[in-house]
Amino acid sequence: MPDIVLATLNAKYIHASFGLRYLMANLGDLRESACMAEFIINQQPLEIVEALLSHEPRIVGLGVYIWNVEQTTEVVALLKRLRPELIIILGGPEVSYETEGQAIVALADHVITGEADVKFAEVCRAILNASPETTPAPLAKVIPAELPALNQLASPYELYTDEDLAHRVIYVEASRGCPFTCEFCLSSLDIPVRAFALDAFLASMQRLLDRGATQFKFVDRTFNLHLPTSMGILTFFLDRWREGLFLHFEMVPDRLPEQLRALILRFPPGAVQFEVGIQTFDDLTSKNISRRQNLERLENNFHFLREETGVHIHADLIVGLPGEGMESFGRGFDRLVRLGPQEIQVGILKRLRGTPIVRHDAEYHMVYAPHSPYEILATRDIAFPDMQRMRRFARYWDIVANSGNFTGTLKLLWGKEQSPFSQFLRFSDWLHAKLRRTHQIALPVIAQALFDFLVEETATDRELAASTLEADWHRTPSREALNLRGKAPAPQAARGNPVRPARRQARHTQVL
Repeated sequence: MPDIVLATLNAKYIHASFGLRYLMANLGDLRESACMAEFIINQQPLEIVEALLSHEPRIVGLGVYIWNVEQTTEVVALLKRLRPELIIILGGPEVSYETEGQAIVALADHVITGEADVKFAEVCRAILNASPETTPAPLAKVIPAELPALNQLASPYELYTDEDLAHRVIYVEASRGCPFTCEFCLSSLDIPVRAFALDAFLASMQRLLDRGATQFKFVDRTFNLHLPTSMGILTFFLDRWREGLFLHFEMVPDRLPEQLRALILRFPPGAVQFEVGIQTFDDLTSKNISRRQNLERLENNFHFLREETGVHIHADLIVGLPGEGMESFGRGFDRLVRLGPQEIQVGILKRLRGTPIVRHDAEYHMVYAPHSPYEILATRDIAFPDMQRMRRFARYWDIVANSGNFTGTLKLLWGKEQSPFSQFLRFSDWLHAKLRRTHQIALPVIAQALFDFLVEETATDRELAASTLEADWHRTPSREALNLRGKAPAPQAARGNPVRPARRQARHTQVL
């Protein structure tokens, strides 16, 4: 039986925990007496506890994130009821800051804050080597981890199993940290940016390719920050290109020099996805959150990517930033729609522990939910009822626009002159009044609602609405022909992109 069990609750099965694999790889001589156990957040806590205790461990290390803290707290409470002597060590961004007053911290024996790749092994070694004959100094409850030297870390990539490679998202990283200081983001605290040795990193990627890996999700916050590294990675994958290969990068939206453009042009359509965090187009709001970006260069880069390449763009905007109201957000949303990304992620601001955005709470009347994911409830500029409207807007936009099922129909909602934001908000309000729910909505219901709204609420010609919906339907060859003149079509389940960024199933690398 292992002495140590490394565990976490992932948002979904498809997400393989990067953090656990780093910790396992760097256990050194303890690796033979350790194992990993991954669960998902919709599993019953008692089932998780039963699985953990079946290993009869002495130590359980748990990765705690914003999406799993509630469930993990229940797991820890149950473990301590059943096995009070079991040593529980926590790590992760959710417990790396503001540890005072957290129920899960009170329940656990130790918390490692920061990048625990090496420190976790040190703590486990001290616990396991303790004996009655020796009286070592007791370990602190909260143990800060020093930044590890990246060139001394053992690689985690061999710990991806063949099943992982076949069925799960494979996370990789060429660097850690972020040079920017956006106040809503934990990555703003990860300064300076540190890079792994490129040759060693690419050798690890080669081994994954040799084992059949096809999808690589880079968790680097700023993939295109260091030009030689970006070019080296893109060239590496171009030289080894094969059908089905897919690469996901987070990029700085206003930095795309000619050398990178030349390489991006060589990738086939749909092979590369860029996640582009814009967050706001409003200058005052950008200043409030200490965000720097050149909007002119950003728009130029978008035009290049959409008009000359086959890159899939996933762009982010945030609702509820200090100083931004619905009108300002709407102008930014319309501006982004005109730039034409395939996906626009409308996110609701979250107050992540440790981030300096709390300095705006008094001036902008920022009110956050007390439980994870700590979303904004109201601000000086967006009252609670309107914030609820925006939550519904974000959900319906995901179902209708980001699904890729209604690309033609969407344009009928706002035509050539109208505001996409205003028109989709109108549709969102109408749909919620009709359905009174935002989840468990079948796509046939959405399709019928679009048809009804276009015909009844915007006076769109019935034949035009039907033929446009029918054209959307027939973009997928396997769909059957439908009679659309009386009823709207029923598109299949959303196609979406191959690697939807589960917000935020990273920062994997600084955590248990």
